[in-house]
Amino acid sequence: MQTAPTAVQSSSPYFDEARSAEVVNARMSEDADARLRQVMSVLVKHLHAAVKEIEPTHEEWFTAIRFLTETGQMCTDWRQEYILLSDALGVSMLVDAINHRRPSGATPNTILGPFYVANAPEYANGANICLDGKGEPMVVEGRVTDIDGNPIPNAKLEVWQTNDDGFYDVQQKGIQPDSNLRGVFTANSEGRYWFKSVKPRHYPIPSDGPVGKLLGAMGRHPNRAAHLHFIVTAPGYDPVITHIFTPDCPYLPEDAVFGVKRELIAEFNKIDDPEAAQRVGFSSPFWAVSWDFTLATSRKPARAIP
Repeated sequence: MQTAPTAVQSSSPYFDEARSAEVVNARMSEDADARLRQVMSVLVKHLHAAVKEIEPTHEEWFTAIRFLTETGQMCTDWRQEYILLSDALGVSMLVDAINHRRPSGATPNTILGPFYVANAPEYANGANICLDGKGEPMVVEGRVTDIDGNPIPNAKLEVWQTNDDGFYDVQQKGIQPDSNLRGVFTANSEGRYWFKSVKPRHYPIPSDGPVGKLLGAMGRHPNRAAHLHFIVTAPGYDPVITHIFTPDCPYLPEDAVFGVKRELIAEFNKIDDPEAAQRVGFSSPFWAVSWDFTLATSRKPARAIP
């Protein structure tokens, strides 16, 4: 007995330009994972739509293939060029926004970035994480609270940033001290934390690979706005992966990876008071930053930071 054709097969299982995405998606097995079917169907649909709108030449298409090949070849254990591509196209920030929709008042997320390192040194409040002595001294202090303003005692704060030359320690092994400008702090019983560092500066994302060449071809620069990275965690609350940005950086409105959110631009106050400097252990003018983190109650099991 002959099996009746499906609706798609009855119209034609063979490729044609008008129905290209429909024909490709019809080849997926009904036994395939449901989420995979959904994801691949959408990707094929939009990829085919883009090709039809662009109408690339064969030469242009092979240029795209070579670009993707070179992007993969650039990846190493410490450099992920595909993540850099995702960042530069704003996709990383979009995925992050979709996965971290929070109630009003909660500190917003931004991207983790490629230079996070687990198991940074733990310090007491007030310690200085700048080990190379470069840069303008700075004090950062604040509180960790819930949405209602109640303190969250013993919240953990991981912080990391570039040095005054614009490099993370892992980019300059043997040049910077290990764990330079990295540290983990624990908020006290009132949810307060404070530490010493140096004022962050802007820096370029790696631009010596295919992603950097693409940015150049599009007339875009590779610079990130000056910032400090934070991960703030406490049991029962959503982890916050975020930055705080300096208000005077020229790259705020054009951060290369779209990481700036208006709510994350902090106040940096220059303190030119010898007595105040002495109280915090500095001998010269310093920058003071006050920044509070507001955590939302977790609505799903906590996941480990990658």
